[in-house]
Amino acid sequence: MKLASYLKDGRPSFGAVTGGGVVDLADAFGGRFSSLKALLAADAVAEAQALVSGQSPSIPLEDAELLPVIPDPGKIWCCGLNYHEHVRETQRELTEQPTFFLRVADSQAAHQQAIVRPRESSQLDFEGEIAVVIGLGGRRITEAEAHRHVAGYACYNDATIRDWQRHTSQWGPGKNFWRTGGFGPWLVTADEIPFGTELTLTTRLNGAVMQQATTAMLIHSIARQIAYVSTVAPLQPGDVIVTGTPGGVGARRTPPVWMRSGDIVEVEVERVGVLRNPVIDES
Repeated sequence: MKLASYLKDGRPSFGAVTGGGVVDLADAFGGRFSSLKALLAADAVAEAQALVSGQSPSIPLEDAELLPVIPDPGKIWCCGLNYHEHVRETQRELTEQPTFFLRVADSQAAHQQAIVRPRESSQLDFEGEIAVVIGLGGRRITEAEAHRHVAGYACYNDATIRDWQRHTSQWGPGKNFWRTGGFGPWLVTADEIPFGTELTLTTRLNGAVMQQATTAMLIHSIARQIAYVSTVAPLQPGDVIVTGTPGGVGARRTPPVWMRSGDIVEVEVERVGVLRNPVIDES
């Protein structure tokens, strides 16, 4: 099942994407859940599947103003340097433990919403990634049990303001500019993609392939990432783990390729879909 967050009558809602449209689940549940995160926290995905069965969409998908898949995640853990090619192109050392940094929720942008290049920089770079959304929370989750905690998968563009990322050894500023992280278009539930399935990730800029890799090429597996960050703090339903970008980022090309106003950037994840964002300059 595909689950999405969107605006309904100007207010956040959530629904199931089916039959070319969206079935509003807030209505279907009679107001029991206020958000997709609340649905996950109640472990009600199977109930949602039963409710959606046989229902006609309440709004055509093209008319739905989507929000980031989880608009209000408690934590967004992002794994850096998690493909060998990307480690090589950045001329960094391969580390025994995964590298993580945090994003904030309002740095995100939805499918079809513009990624915003700030006035302070011209170095807006793309980073196509696979996002894992947590369904069942927990602390110190083992790798063997990690699959039980995954609600599903989405596409992510961990777009980065490179010069601000390089201001110090801490990456946070370059990773958290307003509306730079694309997250969408929807969540494909874990029952549709068995845990450990090899998935192909592709990033395109104006139709040209810039990055391509598979999850078999991850240095630290999704199970390892879940185990690692859940040791730091309990994972909660709706938390997001962004699993790393492959080689081919714009900053490491000759000459560098920066995203500019008018560009279209797409992140495609096999069996999930295509996240598409135009790029604009901040006014």
